[in-house]
Amino acid sequence: MTEKYKPPLAVHFIWHPSNQGFVDPILDSVRSCFARDVDRPFSRGLNIPLFFYSSESANESPLDSPEAQAEKDIVFVFTSVNTFGRDSWKYYIDKLQPSDSFRVLPVAIDKEGLSHSANGSLKNINFLRAYEWNDDLRIQRAMVAMAHEIYRYGFVEISEEDRGKSSSIKIFLSHAKAGDTGRLHAKSIKSYIDNTNMSSFFDATEIPPGFKFDEEITKHIEDSTLVAIESDAYSSRYWCQREILCAKQKNRPIIAVNCLEDCEDRVFPPAANIPCIHVSPESTISDKDILRILIATILETIRYYHALKSLEYYQAQGWIEKNCICIPRPPELQKIIEVKEKGKDKVCYPEPPLYTDETYWLSSFGVDAFTPLWSSSEDRSLKGLRVGISISESPSEGYTKHHLSPDHLKRLAQDIARHLLARSATILYGGDLRKDGFTQFILDEAIVLKNRLNTDDIHVENHLAWPLYVADAEVTAWRAKYNSVMKSAEHDIPIGIKALVDKDNFLNPDNAKNKYIWSRCLTEMRNESIKTSDSRICAGGRLSEYKGKMPGVLEEIHIAMIKNKPIYLLGAFGGVVGEVCETILSGSIAESLTESWQVFHNAGYRDLQDTAKVEKQQADYESIKIQLETVDIEDMAKNAGLCKDEYLRLMRSPFVDECVYLVLKGLKNLAIN
Repeated sequence: MTEKYKPPLAVHFIWHPSNQGFVDPILDSVRSCFARDVDRPFSRGLNIPLFFYSSESANESPLDSPEAQAEKDIVFVFTSVNTFGRDSWKYYIDKLQPSDSFRVLPVAIDKEGLSHSANGSLKNINFLRAYEWNDDLRIQRAMVAMAHEIYRYGFVEISEEDRGKSSSIKIFLSHAKAGDTGRLHAKSIKSYIDNTNMSSFFDATEIPPGFKFDEEITKHIEDSTLVAIESDAYSSRYWCQREILCAKQKNRPIIAVNCLEDCEDRVFPPAANIPCIHVSPESTISDKDILRILIATILETIRYYHALKSLEYYQAQGWIEKNCICIPRPPELQKIIEVKEKGKDKVCYPEPPLYTDETYWLSSFGVDAFTPLWSSSEDRSLKGLRVGISISESPSEGYTKHHLSPDHLKRLAQDIARHLLARSATILYGGDLRKDGFTQFILDEAIVLKNRLNTDDIHVENHLAWPLYVADAEVTAWRAKYNSVMKSAEHDIPIGIKALVDKDNFLNPDNAKNKYIWSRCLTEMRNESIKTSDSRICAGGRLSEYKGKMPGVLEEIHIAMIKNKPIYLLGAFGGVVGEVCETILSGSIAESLTESWQVFHNAGYRDLQDTAKVEKQQADYESIKIQLETVDIEDMAKNAGLCKDEYLRLMRSPFVDECVYLVLKGLKNLAIN
């Protein structure tokens, strides 16, 4: 049986819907910091799994509680008068079950929220006091406090006697004494840190008399995160260079704080390949900038440890070869020299992969550098394979039942597209590619692939039903822009309804007849697209407010199954695919996949079905029910190049990396066969 995937860390958040206004800005910041930013898909940010729990009704608690998903789980519970004053919420919080690997950390929004400390799961636990974050820097203070707790509980072994100080992050402030900027900024940061529970090491004045200067610096750096305060003089100072080199040699987390007043004549090369933030060179650094520096420092420390632990876990699972060296940053010259000195020639670094142009120099050393999900040897491993993507948004229902952010689905789509294109597969996508960040990402990646492989092959097909391709100036200009990397497949109006429309003019789906015409055209496009594909990847999907005769992703699953196409169902991301997986696993049709549910939740749907029935073109929910309730998972898995246990994990896993790994494993098996 396939072992359950367990990443090093997962973080959960619980809050009452009446506190949404207070919590939302904090959670937005959490998502942008701890999950890879979908608007910056090649950033080397964190990729920690995040889960969210709330409810739509003030008097009802979430339907389920957080469960252990990782080696260590951290649960932030936002408490308030709203959680303590309602029995359902009080009971919900009281029944949480903390342990050494499942930490529950309360965050009091108001003083009444502290009342939870009297009984239950939060008894005698120290609270973060969010009501004290009451100024313009509330979000930044929240991020420092919460990120620091994630570091402590996620990556430090804490004993029962620990009072917090010994498990706190250590920061080494590296700065040049020449000029005032670096020295004064370092002094301000130290002063701020001294008023928190974070330890710090500051300058030579803290080295005890009689100890050797260089040995003491090395000793302090080897268990610290180094903050390089890069003033104009920094790169030219010997001890600053030594501190950077020491941190790199000791494999420590490092960030750069750029506070140049004029310029530096040479950036010290080892001070590259690390995060960098800019602050003003003004001698009085603001609290806002200090908080920015501390947030960046803690996040990079977490990223560093999380990356190493993730790579070690992947290696133990067999995703990465046993004889390679895992590093927490993309490869750089000194590290590759160290690798060669150890007699190794394989290096694995965290996702996302570097572009070929950035790693060409590695061939001079005979070193292969790769990420857990990609290596240069796989450039053409899926060449010729035509993969349909049925991934679309599924609106949130308030995190009552589904506990992943909508961004998580877009992140999944981006990663799948990146890896398919990197392996020279052809992506088939149905719909208007202009409007969505994910589909824009597909085309940008296709341009990169074309340049890297120096090929005229086209690896993206955009399938459009009439009347979506009725041209206007915007559509024409957009197609011209991407003509070299995208093929447009315009599907004709079905013969049975051609006489009902003017094919040169757009048709609004504003009545039952027009909706029927749209549904016929969309079904035609889906049939033809799926017929020409080799497999299909499905996740998310709207259950209501669609334009066809049934939810679009449901129809594509239905058609793919009829045509016996290999299909990958990623159910943990909710929406249509979540309901389909629930049906297959339980053997009983999900209510949302019945005609009665669809009629109740979609205005005008009964009229559309009645119009379609006249031509025997209606959505046949009884056929879908039989199809899904009787499907053989073992056959589905074999058809997709996976074993049954792997396919069951794919249907249930909320982890993007695991899903991408399993999909690629299945597709590579299909390509080989």
